[in-house]
Amino acid sequence: MPKSPILDSALSPLALAFLDSINRGDAAALDALFADTAVVNDAGRQFVGREAIKKWSEDDIFAARVTLEMTSHSEQDGETVLTTKVDGNFDRTGLPDPLFINQHLKFEAGKIVGLTCKLA
Repeated sequence: MPKSPILDSALSPLALAFLDSINRGDAAALDALFADTAVVNDAGRQFVGREAIKKWSEDDIFAARVTLEMTSHSEQDGETVLTTKVDGNFDRTGLPDPLFINQHLKFEAGKIVGLTCKLA
């Protein structure tokens, strides 16, 4: 189990909820964070809308038991960027070890409207 994220008053409650829902394995909580028209870009694949994002998270996050340990965060171009150490049961072929991913989160009206996952 990863360490708790760095508690920082500058970090959005939505960003904390994003990390927490993944680390607790709570698919319903993660799904509830996304806007109906949200877009996720992960490893060159795009998922549009909550149904597509829910399927992506079930297959790529929760089935693989992904956990995220936040190592830092920043605000860049209107996005919250979480640098996370990623662990789980997924194919690591061609990936660095340890694996650090920048989670670029964009928020509007209390929901996640965009998530882009990039190698850190």
